[in-house]
Amino acid sequence: AMHNQDADLARRVVEGDAKVNMMEIAIDEACVKIIAKRQPTASDLRLVMAIIKTISELERIGDVADKICRTALEKFSQQHQPLLVSLESLGQHTVQMLHDVLDAFARMDLNEAIRIYREDKKVDQEYEGIVRQLMTYMMEDSRTIPSVLTALFCARSIERIGDRCQNICE
Repeated sequence: AMHNQDADLARRVVEGDAKVNMMEIAIDEACVKIIAKRQPTASDLRLVMAIIKTISELERIGDVADKICRTALEKFSQQHQPLLVSLESLGQHTVQMLHDVLDAFARMDLNEAIRIYREDKKVDQEYEGIVRQLMTYMMEDSRTIPSVLTALFCARSIERIGDRCQNICE
């Protein structure tokens, strides 16, 4: 939404955050009922606890996506396109990471979870490169400081999605 200046998509993401929040509450309540009524033990209990933690991480990812889209709606215009190009690859990387981690979780694929866990180092390196690039951009033209700071906020938020994916892998 941010990269393509797609205000409709950004609004849908913002509106979808409330649904994500409600789903997290519903799933959390269902897990609590399972624990209370069925009293799972050993691996079953670990699975229910993993689901609770994963749902919490996914809700936080939804919150981050909401903040990024709100920022895109409020702050970015066509003149900011050069700043957004640097974020596109990072965004695509973290979206793929999220897709992969959900797939690995659904299949209980430990090897894939380990691979994705390590993938976060690449996201961190990409983020650090973007920070250097944006800082250089800002130092070259002080008029870009507000826009660059906003882009830095978005880059950090995207990087945090990678961290959340790593938490799910754990």
